[in-house]
Amino acid sequence: MKFARIAALVTALSLPFAAFAQDEQSADTAESTPPRLVVAIAVDQLSADIFAQHRQNFTGGFARLLRGAVFPSGYQAHAATETCPGHATILTGAHPGRTGVIANRWFDMGVAREDVRVYCSEDPGVEGSSSSDYTVSAGNLLVPTLGDLIQRVDAASQVVSVAGKDRSAVMLGGANADHMFWPGDAGFTTFDGRDVPEAVAWINQAAGRAMASSRVPLPVPAQCAAYNRAIPVGEGATVGTHAFSRGPAASGRAILASPEGDLLTLNLAADLVSELGLGQGGTTDLLAIGLASTDYIGHAYGTHGVEMCVQLMALDAMLGDFFARLDARGIDYVAMLTADHGGLDLPERQIGQAAPRAARLLPGFETLDARLAEETGLEAPILRADGPFGDFYVDRSVSEDRRAEVIDRAIALISAHPQVYRVYGRDEIMAQPVTDAPPEHWTVLDRVRANFHPDRSGDFIVVLQPRVTPIPQAMPGAYVATHGSVWDYDRRVPILFWWPGADHVEQPLGVMTVDILPTLASLIGLDISDIEIDGRCLDLMPDVAASNCP
Repeated sequence: MKFARIAALVTALSLPFAAFAQDEQSADTAESTPPRLVVAIAVDQLSADIFAQHRQNFTGGFARLLRGAVFPSGYQAHAATETCPGHATILTGAHPGRTGVIANRWFDMGVAREDVRVYCSEDPGVEGSSSSDYTVSAGNLLVPTLGDLIQRVDAASQVVSVAGKDRSAVMLGGANADHMFWPGDAGFTTFDGRDVPEAVAWINQAAGRAMASSRVPLPVPAQCAAYNRAIPVGEGATVGTHAFSRGPAASGRAILASPEGDLLTLNLAADLVSELGLGQGGTTDLLAIGLASTDYIGHAYGTHGVEMCVQLMALDAMLGDFFARLDARGIDYVAMLTADHGGLDLPERQIGQAAPRAARLLPGFETLDARLAEETGLEAPILRADGPFGDFYVDRSVSEDRRAEVIDRAIALISAHPQVYRVYGRDEIMAQPVTDAPPEHWTVLDRVRANFHPDRSGDFIVVLQPRVTPIPQAMPGAYVATHGSVWDYDRRVPILFWWPGADHVEQPLGVMTVDILPTLASLIGLDISDIEIDGRCLDLMPDVAASNCP
């Protein structure tokens, strides 16, 4: 049975995966031009570093993709290497400065509510909403996605987005997706009033059974044994040896921060292919999949422990069987896989690996408002920010005639912090043109500029020194490591394309995730010449006499 390789994993995870076998009766593959299905996969926090670290051990879905067009060191070229802006670049061809999605959260001093923080995939116009209690919406995305453009040509094309986070589903699916699903309080959910396919009920039952049951540790593959080493993080806590065991009545986060989260997402995506007939009509459909477990695991345990190794080996197997199900249905498809950002391992492990200047954030930022209040005589809050780096905003309580003074004093105080690399003011950023240089040659200011939207970005941008983890104290089981910086460990991601019959080609030089939209458009014959983007079509044909690019 061709799905036997997943059986051991499924047994270990105590989850049914029978739906993957439902389509083993295969239809004959019929050639069609263009492909009838685009499968766009984003693996949250899959850095180029950890992909390179484990690629020699892949035998499943990753191995299949590595037989196609491989860009092992692509770039999320912009500054804010977070989930929302990263996902928004993948299927729009646009940097955050054009998409308007500049971060997971930003501040809008003009919003008509007390909470001036805005979540990237919320509708701030809904009465009574806040950035933590919101209605999911694609309204903050200012540009069309591939799905929007496909449906502009043929309204019969289906667009489906399934992800382990709402912001991933929204930024991949766009404004007009037919179906969009993300985790809610009781399994996968969607917009109020939308039709819900039967596949969602089935997978939510499976998720409920998983949350109600205990789980023994997953087996540690031989290739992961070298990473199975405890790293102290705080008083009495360690990471580096966890194999995803848990007791009954687990939280949803415990499921998501394990291979089960991606298993549920891929299972739902595969079931929707069958139930909705994706790729089996006369038009080109889009299935966008956001896999979130790698990110949750990276935050909770770091990126270079046994936890990440077990996750990537499991994901490799699950992707292999997901593709096998598409094959079994005879679907003519093209697959693309990339990531929304990379990640930085926890400093406690980096120090043991001779990483220079790896450290947690030193004190200073937590007293910034108080020091500004003392110097200016103003009342806090004076500044608004979602963390110790990125966009900083002057609060709307500060009068216009005091704003310049506050900005100058804040920049001086922040610049004196020993772990701050540089603070960039709005005028300096706006004076910098958006570069068209290869992403590996971008200056830090280039990265900040590509991320800057004049109506949404801050009054100044703070960049921390390399290898500074902006988490002063590790929170075992929740956050010990993170991402979001302008540095290449957070910017570099793999970009992979595969389709039946694809020749292998590998390009080690830097390309960008904004290049994915025009490349996929070329493969399906979609004319996008009338929209403004930041990316370019990538030639995926090894024969110099042929090209997929117009």
